[in-house]
Amino acid sequence: MLLDRLFRTKPALTAGRALYAAVVDQSRTPALYEVYGAPDTVEGRFEIYTLHVFLLLDRLKRQGPQASDTAQALFDTYVSSLDDALREMGVGDLSVGKKMRKLGEAFYGRVKSYETAFESLPDTAALNALLLRTVYAETESAALPKLADYVVAQRVALAEEPLERLLSGDAAWSPA
Repeated sequence: MLLDRLFRTKPALTAGRALYAAVVDQSRTPALYEVYGAPDTVEGRFEIYTLHVFLLLDRLKRQGPQASDTAQALFDTYVSSLDDALREMGVGDLSVGKKMRKLGEAFYGRVKSYETAFESLPDTAALNALLLRTVYAETESAALPKLADYVVAQRVALAEEPLERLLSGDAAWSPA
């Protein structure tokens, strides 16, 4: 009984992992690449995964200790998955640390940029500029306004999602 309590996975860890699985599922939605024009490349997928992780982290922000723990577990799972992906792509052990540092810097840069862009909503000019710079890597895309609308719709849908549902690891994304 004591050992069960010691080795039982914490609810926030379970929820964070489940939320990351939801991010993976949503980020693999074909419409993101076919309709919204996100590049189906390593960089494009990184941007789409990062965007969805950020949307969940943003929703969980300042929602209490359990939400904070769940957000941390989501982030830790995301980082661990990036590390695993680098290794699967053949990046050597000596280079993984340097690449992870660059990815971490990129993530925190995206967080700051998304927060700034969200502060200026409903004006989507900052969000459009951010998506152009990150997802589309400065390549013009006619789908840019559609992707911005998608991001705003996901943010609204997550804001309407009961916190308890998210803390149980269930994220209901808006249809793509």
